[in-house]
Amino acid sequence: MNVALAKTTTGAALDGTFAAARGRLPGVGTVAETRQQAFDDFARTGLPTRRIEEWKYTDLRNLLRDVAPLAPAPDQPALAQAARLVEGLGTGDTQKLVIVDGVFAAGLSDLTSGGGVTVHALSAMLDDATSATRADLLRSRIVDPMIALNAAFATDGMLIDIADDAAPARPLHVVHVATRPSVAAFTRSLVRIGNRARVTLVESFVATEAAKAYQAHDAVVIWIGDDSDLQHVRVMEDAGDAANIATAIVTVGARTKFNTFSLTTGGGVSRYQSFITMAGVDSELSTNSVHLLRDKQHGDCTFVIDHAAPNCFSRELFRAVLDDRAHSVFQGRINVHQIAQKTDGKMMSRALLLSDEAEIDNKPELEIFADDVQCGHGATIGALDDSLLFYLRARGLPEKAAQALLIQAFVGEALESIVNDDLRDVAISAAERWLESRA
Repeated sequence: MNVALAKTTTGAALDGTFAAARGRLPGVGTVAETRQQAFDDFARTGLPTRRIEEWKYTDLRNLLRDVAPLAPAPDQPALAQAARLVEGLGTGDTQKLVIVDGVFAAGLSDLTSGGGVTVHALSAMLDDATSATRADLLRSRIVDPMIALNAAFATDGMLIDIADDAAPARPLHVVHVATRPSVAAFTRSLVRIGNRARVTLVESFVATEAAKAYQAHDAVVIWIGDDSDLQHVRVMEDAGDAANIATAIVTVGARTKFNTFSLTTGGGVSRYQSFITMAGVDSELSTNSVHLLRDKQHGDCTFVIDHAAPNCFSRELFRAVLDDRAHSVFQGRINVHQIAQKTDGKMMSRALLLSDEAEIDNKPELEIFADDVQCGHGATIGALDDSLLFYLRARGLPEKAAQALLIQAFVGEALESIVNDDLRDVAISAAERWLESRA
């Protein structure tokens, strides 16, 4: 009996979109073949639904309905708007690398060489016919429909190389700017960090006033060498009706420290999924994530940590503050391989519900194949302490101001994990803007 695999409605509708976009997508030959394979992989399932266990709480077929058409290349007015927005970010002295509507904007970026840092546009690397491995830039070790969709449509991004022993004086700041409504931007960046390097990497997602109901699909792949230190800060302040689906795939070398912080305040629908492999011995991982959501926002934070080497340490801390009818999801999974003896891995989720209609789903998982480990997880959910509110209000503070102080204290531990003072101020300012929006 011959069985034909029927495409989903979304997959069938995207066929025409993918065919129309092929002329804009960089790369031919093996690159084009890799894109087609990735698109076919996505089309078999379409947008993830509750039937996919990893997407159980974030049904994109229901939340997104479909994938928006590919954003056109930014014109001069769009670049001018982006330039004004980037100039006003107030992130301190950083080396800014700007992507506008899915296209690397070299004219808005600081491409100063030195400090062991080299930056190339992903589109140029994909178009380089002399490179036999250029198609590998679109391949992934993670099987996931949205990663496949990203590989199929990735328009641009960056390839960042950081040499052995490098210690750039300024943080590298990748700024994603959306300027157009009702379109989708697909970006993909790769960061290679050499041995004994000391680096701070920042990612920002922002939008101009004209950008509404758009979609940002991003993936970043990071390789960290041995004896290195990476501080990673991600702040997502997309438009309130936008969608942001982002993936980080990180491989950590031996005796390395990786500290990552993410803050989500924007986007009507968002998911940040991170797949981190502790591939070298004696390494340390610290992840701190914060959701500040209101109205009908849906935010998903999914972390999968693979302990694939002995004597590694990992800590996951997630905090959510939810108002109105907001919905937050935390999925944390720790996999301990048989070789990974002496693993110390723990995760904790804490949620603060400011409304009876707010909702959070927690899904912690431990899969342990080693016998000499310390692993655990915990979760707490509650409301603001009435006695503390009364104490503050009795001293003259309005209710919203009293709530703001308690919320700041609640997320303070995660914010303090940011080592760089300027970047910590950036995250605090984003949190304060969210608090002010509740007034």
